[in-house]
Amino acid sequence: MVLALWVGMSVVVLVLVGLFVFGLRRRLIQRSGGTFDCSLRWDVSEEPDPSGKGWVYGVARYSGDRVDWFRVFSYAPRPRRGLERSAIEVIARRLPEGEEELALLSDSVVLGCLHRGTRLELAMSEDALTGFLAWLEAAPPGQRVNVA
Repeated sequence: MVLALWVGMSVVVLVLVGLFVFGLRRRLIQRSGGTFDCSLRWDVSEEPDPSGKGWVYGVARYSGDRVDWFRVFSYAPRPRRGLERSAIEVIARRLPEGEEELALLSDSVVLGCLHRGTRLELAMSEDALTGFLAWLEAAPPGQRVNVA
């Protein structure tokens, strides 16, 4: 009986510590500012996939001439992807279709992009999209920016 109680309490403590670390990581990512909720689908085909598969929920953070993308449900302190401003080419903009609407946050807009030859999609709110496109267009003089 005492052993079962001790094991149960240990599990509860481990879960609480895990949640605390998870929340602390999110706080550290957002500490420097310039963050927005952004789902990512990497290496997609040219045709939109309305099944909703492949989307990963995350947080993106502006960092100079790049956007660092972090998975939300991860303990990793480093970004999962880094997108350089000069290498991003916006090729499409659309609303979520079919089951995608369930996989993404409400009121998301999907932005089709090319980054160093890899096709990807970013889903973000309309406000975050406005900021993202403004950031792309605010590239230093002499840099190529392709916004559709």
